[in-house]
Amino acid sequence: MRFGYTILYVTDVEATVSFYELAFGLKRLFVHESGYGEMITGETKLAFASVELARSNGVTFQLTLPEDPSAAFEIAFTTDDVPAAYKQAVEAGAVPVAEPKQKPWGQLVCYVRDINGFLVEICTPMAP
Repeated sequence: MRFGYTILYVTDVEATVSFYELAFGLKRLFVHESGYGEMITGETKLAFASVELARSNGVTFQLTLPEDPSAAFEIAFTTDDVPAAYKQAVEAGAVPVAEPKQKPWGQLVCYVRDINGFLVEICTPMAP
């Protein structure tokens, strides 16, 4: 078995995909009119499905909203230039949570929330 993708349920797939392109420099793989889209993120995809599509599949969940506390997980993106990525994300509409900070294990890490309220970590890669 392999980890294939993570799907986040959102109210507007097209707006979310466009935001991830601007804020994090990701490229869209596709957006389908049914309310589903995927980003190119390497071997494991990041996907978005509309609330309506999820519910039509019988999926129940607690909707994440920007005004509510973050859900108990995060998406993490790695980059060699965390301060620049943080600035780009905030300028694209991400909500700042924590500015870049050096961690004891050597990573530079910061946090933002996306337009849906999901927590996103931006960090340097872990050294092998």
